[in-house]
Amino acid sequence: MKPSDRLHIVKGSITRLTTDSIVNAANNQLRAGSGVCGAIHSAAGPMLQTECMKIGWCPTGQSVITDAYNLPCKKVIHTVGPDLRPWAADKLAESPEWLLASCYDTAISLAKANGLKSIAFPCISTGVYMYPKSEAAHIAYDTIMHRLSTDYDGEVTVCCFTDDDLESYRQLTD
Repeated sequence: MKPSDRLHIVKGSITRLTTDSIVNAANNQLRAGSGVCGAIHSAAGPMLQTECMKIGWCPTGQSVITDAYNLPCKKVIHTVGPDLRPWAADKLAESPEWLLASCYDTAISLAKANGLKSIAFPCISTGVYMYPKSEAAHIAYDTIMHRLSTDYDGEVTVCCFTDDDLESYRQLTD
């Protein structure tokens, strides 16, 4: 099977997917937030927040893994994307492009290390964190395809919540 056959682009709620793992677009404190983060925490139940509080912190561009609790997947991989809001962007330790690619890369690494054969990503940093959708889709696609072509033999799903996000990925895969 070609690497491109193992990448799926869908529209919907990531909280309903039955992949082995889903990715949460988290904040550094791993607290329930808005958008996809809030939806994942709400669907998983309060034990997810308890486990996240024990972990305490995740640096931007990195990922951590937790149980999934009430979600249909096995694990939740939390990754912190770069925040491009004007008051936050100048605090980034690395380039936004590198940090965003690292989110996808470290999440896939955790999935692989934990024997998870499928992983679903939301569109990381394109909501509240204001990363341009088209640019973010290119970075995500390139990073995912690199891993599918080299060392991850699982399936990757990108779960888009909006039509704009979906269109950004469709332009790359058509």
